[in-house]
Amino acid sequence: MAKTISASKGSAPRARAPLAFDAPASVTARPAVWCQGKLQLTMALSAYDQTRDLVSGAVRADGIELTALDFPVEEIFFRFSKYREFDVSEMSFAKYVARRALGDDAFIAIPVFPSRVFRHSSIYVRRKGPVKAPADLKGRRVGVPEWAQTAAVYSRGLLMHEYGLKLRDIHWVQAGVNDPGRVEKVALKLPPGVEIERVADKSLNEMLLEGAIDAALTAHPPAAIEAGDGRIGRLFANYAELEADYYKRTGIWPIMHTIVLRREIMEEAPWAAMNLLKAFDEARRRSLKRVGDVTASRVPLPWGADLVAKARALFGPELWPYGVEANKRTLDAFLDYAFEQGVTQRRLALAEMFAPQTYDRFKI
Repeated sequence: MAKTISASKGSAPRARAPLAFDAPASVTARPAVWCQGKLQLTMALSAYDQTRDLVSGAVRADGIELTALDFPVEEIFFRFSKYREFDVSEMSFAKYVARRALGDDAFIAIPVFPSRVFRHSSIYVRRKGPVKAPADLKGRRVGVPEWAQTAAVYSRGLLMHEYGLKLRDIHWVQAGVNDPGRVEKVALKLPPGVEIERVADKSLNEMLLEGAIDAALTAHPPAAIEAGDGRIGRLFANYAELEADYYKRTGIWPIMHTIVLRREIMEEAPWAAMNLLKAFDEARRRSLKRVGDVTASRVPLPWGADLVAKARALFGPELWPYGVEANKRTLDAFLDYAFEQGVTQRRLALAEMFAPQTYDRFKI
């Protein structure tokens, strides 16, 4: 079962939306909770070593008691976007910027980025299919789990800005990666000439194996890849080499997720944003020290310390930085991609993105 949407059917911008547009009417604002002078916050966050010490309580945010919940990212995004179940939540970067552009101020981000992944590796094709190089995607059917999936935004940005493809030259197909029935979660304003065919009764994995699509851009690998099915592979077999070169040339290190706080928390305790940012940053620093330890293996990988040294040689000493200024090149590029692809209905300014307290820090 398929349905096609085109640029002419994109939604018009809205001036202000106190709650995200996929939230049911039953979701209402709730006040912050305090206990013995401390702000009590629930936080939903997938498991990352760079956040481990904050989740465990080894690092604490001043004035805050955190109850940390660990779920898969897809579940976190769904439950927070639809029901606002948590006070602090990991959030898809593309979904967040789409909401900000529509005036949705139900939550605000801090410049913490728990997941960063280069996306040359996220373009999947049939090994015996017609697509052997990016240029071969012209005129082909290409699947995405959601147009507004962050990974797909970066992958399309690569195809456009690195390989000269135009969005309108591809027939886009939207469906769940491995499960039928996945739907778009934000309102789109597609560029002229761009259409998306929505398929409700098949997955991208099925369609790729059948030849119904020629490629798929997706963060989560198709099930055939995870099962070791040799019929499906990556468009770029040498993706790591290409990604390192891409970073050297562009300075873009793709940000996948950010951290958001409910608006009510910020209204009652505006200091919480910076205190959480500082705590996340301290947890990150401890993680990098742990991974780079040559005395003992802190992660189950050989040559962990050597990998950290090589990464610092490429990315600089402040590996995996948080904050706005250190990530300005990537943030600006993503805001450009999101707007030109119709994920955001206007080009957001960087100054609109994060809690205002987090753009600068004191100096001595």
